[in-house]
Amino acid sequence: MGFYGFLLVFRRPQRYTQIRASAASDGYKTQGLKAVSDFNMEIHEGELMGLIGPNGAGKTTVFNLLTGVYVPTEGAFYLCGQKLNGKQTYQVVEAGISRTFQNIRLFKAMTVLDNVKIAFTKDIHYNLADSLLRTKKYWNTEQELTEKAMEYLRIVHLDDKAGQLASSLPYGQQRKLEIARALATNMKLLLLDEPAAGMNPTETAELLSCIHTIRDTFHVAILLIEHDMSLVMRVCERIQVINFGQTIAAGLPEEIASNQEVIEAYLGEEEADDDAED
Repeated sequence: MGFYGFLLVFRRPQRYTQIRASAASDGYKTQGLKAVSDFNMEIHEGELMGLIGPNGAGKTTVFNLLTGVYVPTEGAFYLCGQKLNGKQTYQVVEAGISRTFQNIRLFKAMTVLDNVKIAFTKDIHYNLADSLLRTKKYWNTEQELTEKAMEYLRIVHLDDKAGQLASSLPYGQQRKLEIARALATNMKLLLLDEPAAGMNPTETAELLSCIHTIRDTFHVAILLIEHDMSLVMRVCERIQVINFGQTIAAGLPEEIASNQEVIEAYLGEEEADDDAED
């Protein structure tokens, strides 16, 4: 696989270098093939950006590189001036990058509330003895974390489901619970990997509103992978398209919608699907 370059720049008005992140890499290879190559991107603080492409284009590989699941074979990437190459996933989260997954990854035997509270591990200040003896420090910390978790659940409209098991939630609500858990890490960059997958039109509309609320409330950058083009065109301010691991287009939604190379890439995918059905 090959991952050439990734540049994220977070800026506040009149504070152009307050938060800065960048990345560059020449490759991430598997079995001698490059899955992502010559890749560069820039995202501003509070910006909603889409990363799209046909199936197998390398989109999720980019997410895996940015979150420490994969290590680039060449180059480097940075967040807020901190080099993240070789960092463990938990270190990437601590640095300020959080994500959701294509396949839902919840603790389904735990409650909705506890699925969010588990993201507060670094904020727990009591020790084992406090926990066993149920000291004042334990109860105060737990109350504080519960209140914070409920705030995130309210944002995704799941606060009334806090006591239910995660496994009891409908599919769309499980997707939103993953987003709430990601928010609890207090990230600077939120990576959403096909958040609308499997949702009906009503759930997708609710997700659209939720994404805007998150951006406006927390002023975080959001990088979105999604196959629902109507959602991408409505929510994203800029879009980058990759195919066979390389960027083929980048620009405003209306520019991407009329880009011939992008159209051909998706038409090629549709033709392949039609051949498979035949």
